[in-house]
Parts: sequence; structure tokens; C-alpha cells
Amino acid sequence: MINAMIIDLKDTVAVAIEPIAKGEDINYKVGDEVKTLKALNDIQIYHKLAIKDMAKGEPVVKYGEHIGLAASDIKIGEHVHTHNVESHRENL
Repeated sequence: MINAMIIDLKDTVAVAIEPIAKGEDINYKVGDEVKTLKALNDIQIYHKLAIKDMAKGEPVVKYGEHIGLAASDIKIGEHVHTHNVESHRENL
């Protein structure tokens, strides 16, 4: 069952479309393929989760747009929120 989604192939995070408990499978589609990973934390509905490992300082991408930088190393399946993402303004 699909319980998370991405919008753009550049995304490094997916969005939970229902609450996901620690240890549960996270399932999201990339094209016609369903990807599965394990939740490392409880993830509230509409919160983000990492679909790839991100090193500290690496851009966090949601809906194809940079939304900040990883404030610490983030592991695949980890909850991504204000505790591990820092704001970063890009030059326009």
C-alpha cells in the first residue's frame, strides 16, 4: 500500500500521506515502480522522510525545490523536519 509520495525525480524526501510508525514499511511510487524502505522514526501525516542518505550540508529537495540544508547527517527512512534541516536562502 502506498503511504508516501514524491513529486519530482530530484526529490530527496517523500511526504507521508498517512501516519507511519517506526519500523513500518514506507512505500512510494517512482514512475510505475513502487519503492520500499523502513521508517526509522514515527512520521506524522504530511511530514517528510528521507528517501536517500544525506550528508550534513547537503540540499534537501521536496517537490523538485531546495527547501533547506541537512543540519546533520540524515539516514534513509529518517523523519526530516526542523530538527535536522536548516534554512538556506539561495541567491536569486
